[in-house]
Amino acid sequence: MGLFKFIKEAGAKIFGGSAEAATPDKLKQEVQGQGFDAGKLGIDVDGDKVKLSGQAVSQDEAERIILALGNTFGVAEVDTTGLQIQQPEKQSVMYTVVKGDTLWTIAEKHYGKGKGAKYTEIVKANSPPVKNPDMIQPGWVLRIPDLP
Repeated sequence: MGLFKFIKEAGAKIFGGSAEAATPDKLKQEVQGQGFDAGKLGIDVDGDKVKLSGQAVSQDEAERIILALGNTFGVAEVDTTGLQIQQPEKQSVMYTVVKGDTLWTIAEKHYGKGKGAKYTEIVKANSPPVKNPDMIQPGWVLRIPDLP
């Protein structure tokens, strides 16, 4: 899959609100807390870079794990060159939220004018971490799936 870039100051603080650097154990806990099995994953941290290896069941699962790791405070990159996907599919577009964005405007930007109501597809593709569609933050990276 490759290298994914994130804004390290924009992610969720998973260490009780501190700005502490991510550790492999804490990141594994974050992945498991998002409902994924971290048992088949290797997570190594070098400063603000995370190297992800092992196996993911599907492209969807792999992308959600990447976002769970990358949208964590202190993580600037997720390298997936060591990750294998058992059921590979087309990769989703990744989009970094900027100030003033809403999910409606992001949907129109990617799906076309008049298709803002399709923002629900973006919410589904990003649950977790998007828990409230009205509360997206600049710097978050979101998956933009193809429309069904």
